[in-house]
Amino acid sequence: MSANAKFQEETLKLEKVLGEIQAQRKAIGAPYTGQDIAEQVLDDLRQQRKKRLEIAEREPYFGRLDFQEEGHSEAQPLYIGKSGVGDEETQKPLVIDWRAPISSLFYSFTGGDPSVTYDSPDGIVNGRVSLKRNLLIRESELQRVVDSYEEGQGGEALATDEFLLHRLGESKDNKLKDIVSTIQQEQDAIIRTEKNKALFIQGVAGSGKTTVALHRLAYLLYRYKDRVRAERMMILAPSRMFLDYISGVLPELGVGDIRQTTFEEWALELLGGTVVPESPASSLEKWFERKASKEERESAPGRVKGSAAYVGRLREALARFEEKLIPDDTFSPAAGVELQADRIREWFREEPSDEPVMKRRERLLNRLKRWMEIQLGRARWSDKTIKAAAMAKWKSYSGKIPPLSAAEFYRAYFPDEATYRPAASKRKPIVIPPEDLPILAYIHLQLYGSAEPAYDHIVIDEAQDYSPLQLAVLAGRQRIPSLTVLGDLQQGIHDYAGIRSWTELSDLFAKDDTAYYELDRSYRSTTEIIEFANRILSGMEGEVKPAVPVFRSGDPVETVAVEASSSALAKEIASTIQAWSGGTGISTIAVLCRTAAKSKLLHAELQKAGVEASLLQADQQAYHGGITVLPSYLSKGLEFDAVILADADRESYAAEDAKLLYVACTRALHRLKVLYQGEPSALIV
Repeated sequence: MSANAKFQEETLKLEKVLGEIQAQRKAIGAPYTGQDIAEQVLDDLRQQRKKRLEIAEREPYFGRLDFQEEGHSEAQPLYIGKSGVGDEETQKPLVIDWRAPISSLFYSFTGGDPSVTYDSPDGIVNGRVSLKRNLLIRESELQRVVDSYEEGQGGEALATDEFLLHRLGESKDNKLKDIVSTIQQEQDAIIRTEKNKALFIQGVAGSGKTTVALHRLAYLLYRYKDRVRAERMMILAPSRMFLDYISGVLPELGVGDIRQTTFEEWALELLGGTVVPESPASSLEKWFERKASKEERESAPGRVKGSAAYVGRLREALARFEEKLIPDDTFSPAAGVELQADRIREWFREEPSDEPVMKRRERLLNRLKRWMEIQLGRARWSDKTIKAAAMAKWKSYSGKIPPLSAAEFYRAYFPDEATYRPAASKRKPIVIPPEDLPILAYIHLQLYGSAEPAYDHIVIDEAQDYSPLQLAVLAGRQRIPSLTVLGDLQQGIHDYAGIRSWTELSDLFAKDDTAYYELDRSYRSTTEIIEFANRILSGMEGEVKPAVPVFRSGDPVETVAVEASSSALAKEIASTIQAWSGGTGISTIAVLCRTAAKSKLLHAELQKAGVEASLLQADQQAYHGGITVLPSYLSKGLEFDAVILADADRESYAAEDAKLLYVACTRALHRLKVLYQGEPSALIV
């Protein structure tokens, strides 16, 4: 069949599917406005379906797989989309949800032997693939048809790369996009991993690990819909700006109500506003302004206090506290009525040991009150004088089992390390160093637990910057480990607080409860950019593997010496921006500097040179696209059509800054220009 005939065939199919979608959407009608509770619940489901149909109308499907199940006489064309759509008249599927078991064939089949199997709810299904087709539909219009496999044509499904490269070559805006139409085989395996695992993903820059994790949430909600709820899932990202950047992916996949926050925000809410950390943005800028030595990084408070060894110290202190919680005093609410300390301890030990200590304390004191009432008898308990005296004794005894706050506990058991003082007023929070926030969160959960139900699943992005203590805090909010923990050790620029090896985190769980995947293919940048970035890390030790680029060739990386003046640097950058913006398809450009201070100065110079650029700082909530000036450490997690690295000199990027320079270079999709004044960094020569 010719290319034109294929396009015409798929155009007719698209018209049929769009007609069915539009009819179903119209049939749902306007939202219900009555007061009937049952009807409100039903209408909520209808309106959710309507939203899914609206998304489907823009892009009903992206793939076709002709599959002949074993025992059937002919192949059936299966169309794969973001949401399933059925024919209301025939009750047959027009579009199959990408998360359905049979859809896994679209991602796992790469040509060669057409015999395939997939795991369905009824068991293993065998069959043959005769066609795999990629379809690009935008705003209900068919734009591209690419056959990645056709039986009888021979070879592997190499055309898949042609479709993938087309998508990768598109321009970027200010939001992360879903990758459901281009999920690769190794990514699909991660997405479909069983729920009850602490899943660790080491992914090189541009490997799609963030989008994989978001698609995994959508898959888990589909696969375990009777056991998992969106409102009991949580995504933890490094900043509000990053959360804004990824905010469009889940709604596009038809998923809502998943909490998206940062660890700091979550922990502060848990602690109920009793503490506030010193300005994290200021601390971050100060750290990157100064050139810390290897020894300073190793002994940094965040790394020491966040270690697994420190988790052990906290557990020991909590165990000592619990052991000494019940005083040696006999409880005597009235003459001749006594309860010995050993018996009270027995009652305390009878409480469920997995319950928070202070909840057990509360139940114990309530039990003492009931015992006291029974022992005094109804007659004496009804006597106001006797009752008041007994209650006074009970309150006095209760005061011997103090309900310490997390901060009070930390000061009591770690007086040399909890150096902050109580707030001047109970209404004012205690100001703490940032590294103490996970400590207090851990203690609070052990003492008081949380009013929220346990999380069904937690995603932790940029997890190489997390400490074992932070992960221990989060793991404590689950009954069964179910986490997706992702990051890149090669981008561990916050090594003063983060990890050097994934075992630092995975060792917190039983081995059978963990799984580990590596994503070493980079889909973001051109081959030239990836090869340049790989050379930066070539001299590093540890768990560092070079990224493998998808073969997408582009312009060479430019390395340019600039005259040593701020105006000359601004002039060079301005001319580069002008050249790149002239019809090249580049819409987002980042100008990266080593520090926030340099970024502010360069932004001012660029404004003088007539460049309309925004300055991105640590406390900002959103990235708005266009031309942006920012410090390189804030660029982690973002991506841009083009990047200009403004200060790749020897002073700015020494050997210990290799990871930071790697992060800066790997933000670029299509173009990278590296500028330096004076001596170039040894990392780029």
